[in-house]
Amino acid sequence: MEPLTARHWLALAAPKAAPVVATSTVLILGRIWNANGAEHSTGNAALMVVLAAGAATAGAFASAGRAGDPVIAGTAFASSGALALAGVAGYADGISLPLLLWAVATAVAYGLAARYWRTDRRDTLTHDRHTIERREEHAHIERVEALRAGAQIEAARTGAAYAEQLATALITRAALPGFDAAQLAKAGLPELPATTQED
Repeated sequence: MEPLTARHWLALAAPKAAPVVATSTVLILGRIWNANGAEHSTGNAALMVVLAAGAATAGAFASAGRAGDPVIAGTAFASSGALALAGVAGYADGISLPLLLWAVATAVAYGLAARYWRTDRRDTLTHDRHTIERREEHAHIERVEALRAGAQIEAARTGAAYAEQLATALITRAALPGFDAAQLAKAGLPELPATTQED
């Protein structure tokens, strides 16, 4: 039972930590690149500018028009931001500007992710509410059908009990000393056909 609880906690925490992990990874890689010769390298900076601009352009094209794909556009824009952050982290000689861009990128990433999380939570709540309503409706139908079946069974039992009591009464009446079906007929009392046939 413990591994399931740990897995459930990680499944909830992983999406919340993803933006900061992604931007921190880009910052760390940029600083490693800086330490390995990218600092003040115009060629490396130009390469990152071209790559970031290309990714942003791809995102703009992917989001344009009615047939725009938001997933591709979001991925392209995120790639553009990551390339820009990596370029600044690699080119700058100090840590202040890369840290500032990292904080801005992380805030933007959380802002975009929060919108998605709200939509996902709203969809999940709507689905759960719809499922609960369907279950309650099915449970209500089942209760009504169970009551109807119980009433039919009770009516059948009542009818059977009445028939049994009537048969017992007829047998008891016929067994009484001095019972005469003909005298009952003369008195004008109705007689059952089965008793008349017996007589």
